[in-house]
Amino acid sequence: MLALVKSGPGPGSVSLSLVDEPIATLGHARVRVVATGICGTDLHIAKDEFPSEPLVVMGHEIQGEVESVGDPSDAHWVGRSVVCETYFSTCGVCEWCRDARRNLCPQRRSIGSFENGGFTRYVLVPIVNLHQVPENLHGLEGVLLEPLACVTQCLLDPPIVNPGDRVLVIGPGTMGQLCAQVAKTQGGDVLLVGLEKDVARLAVARASGVATSTSTPKLDWFDVVIECSGSDAGFNIGLRSARRGGAVVQVGIFGHDVTAPLDAILFKELRLTSGSASTAASWRRAVTLAGSGELSLAPLITSTVPLAQWKSAFDVVAAGEGIKTVMLPDES
Repeated sequence: MLALVKSGPGPGSVSLSLVDEPIATLGHARVRVVATGICGTDLHIAKDEFPSEPLVVMGHEIQGEVESVGDPSDAHWVGRSVVCETYFSTCGVCEWCRDARRNLCPQRRSIGSFENGGFTRYVLVPIVNLHQVPENLHGLEGVLLEPLACVTQCLLDPPIVNPGDRVLVIGPGTMGQLCAQVAKTQGGDVLLVGLEKDVARLAVARASGVATSTSTPKLDWFDVVIECSGSDAGFNIGLRSARRGGAVVQVGIFGHDVTAPLDAILFKELRLTSGSASTAASWRRAVTLAGSGELSLAPLITSTVPLAQWKSAFDVVAAGEGIKTVMLPDES
């Protein structure tokens, strides 16, 4: 089957290649990929700014259908529309695994970076990682559940936003849009900011009921600042915009060392937090939240492209055009 693989070390070592189709083994499911969202992390993997182990099929924001399972006792999964947690395996015995924080396991192997992922026709995933797509989601909305699980990990475990909090979200990409909507469900008074080139993306946010702006936000004002741009400028603005005693949450990945006014953390007694990927708990929260109908997910999917056009699709994501670009598998 045709797949998009990280073929070797070094920036740009990404290509379409033929790989073997997986076979369902004990404790695992073979999932027919319906679609896989392109994540900023995929761009970081392509540039060697995020760990990976070539040769590996990329892609981890997967929506699919269970085609077969390795154990007859798991047969009830066959035919279900599913999404999946990204960890293929962890050690299970380290202090983080024992604390139900598999995302921090030093030996974790994730799909799309260390195990074959979803930029292809079939993917093998552990049964324990499967979640059924809520019935009220339609089309390809399921591809947004993996990034949503990362957002709930950052914002809801523990809760960061309280009712009445003034919340600034920096960056109107997928993560910024989801963070703004989740913060709003928690009672936050949310402002999502972007650049002049982000006018179309900000319009999508406004349609979902989120206030937006392209102006520099008010300094020393916000109870919670959520940095989703992954840019040095965004992080700098975030630290300066947080009020004394406020919180700053890093969601975006920078991919490089950042120069920032860190003394602001000391002088304003800021709480700087984040969340690495997701956990089983954050997935449960994400699926429940998506199933509640409180979020507007469909407008965030702005384009779908066939696997053969992956280069242009990556360029669109890198340029910050649209919101979520989704890759469709080769069916030949």
